[in-house]
Amino acid sequence: MNFYLAAVMLGLGFIALGFGIFISMRIFNIPDITTDGSYTLGGVVTAVILIKFHSVPMAMAASVLAGIVAGSLTGFIHTKLRVNALLAGILVMTALYSVNLSLMGRSNIPLINVPVIYDWFAFITDAVMRQLTILILITLTLLLLLSWILKTDFGIAIRATGNSETMVRAMGVDTSKMKIIGLGISNGLVAMSGSLISQYQGFADINMGIGIIILGLGSVMIGETVTTVLKVESIFGRLVGVIVGTIIFRLILAFVLSLGIDPNYLKLITAAIVLTVVCIPTLRKARN
Repeated sequence: MNFYLAAVMLGLGFIALGFGIFISMRIFNIPDITTDGSYTLGGVVTAVILIKFHSVPMAMAASVLAGIVAGSLTGFIHTKLRVNALLAGILVMTALYSVNLSLMGRSNIPLINVPVIYDWFAFITDAVMRQLTILILITLTLLLLLSWILKTDFGIAIRATGNSETMVRAMGVDTSKMKIIGLGISNGLVAMSGSLISQYQGFADINMGIGIIILGLGSVMIGETVTTVLKVESIFGRLVGVIVGTIIFRLILAFVLSLGIDPNYLKLITAAIVLTVVCIPTLRKARN
């Protein structure tokens, strides 16, 4: 049971990642590969600041800001320099590998005997319950904040840019600015997830972000499947779907590992699960 509880807590740590992928893939229809680099960037910045300054708020804020800068750079290259969005993300992700390695000075930083966010709420004596409480509070805060932002005039402009860029531009909205800001927010959330996971696992690693976009995409797709079945169309409901999808995805992976499958095949299994979820709508149409 503790094994599956750990999977749920990992899922909660990855929810910020799911929200970030939701913004880039579902609102802007941009396959943003920057994610792999910004996720690692969040963990690296957090680890470096915790080691040097022992300040959790500073580490969290700096990691989110670093992710925003990385995402905004991708948006700038795509919109202002007219580079294909996929290529822009790959370029920034590649550059971030060197940036992350330079910040770390080595390939791995252990977070031993340094304060982390999961040390808060010390009045909860059980460590697992304390971690779970903190992750749930962060998840609810992000859910309410994002739901509110995406319902404001600014949020509606962002969503409209993804739905019909030509129409929105004709209404006088600077769509390039919307994309830059949107990708900044997306990667800021992804970096936050990297920060939370690195603190949860107790280390930051240069390779921790490899293929992370697949995990986020799988979470979003599973969440969309759930909301489609339940016929939920509100932005709040879709964000809740991302939360549900992320946790379900982690539980599926935990179940697969509990069967005794070699962990070396975890990435392969993850890809297979995502492929299956992506193909479900196509198979449904073929049957009809």
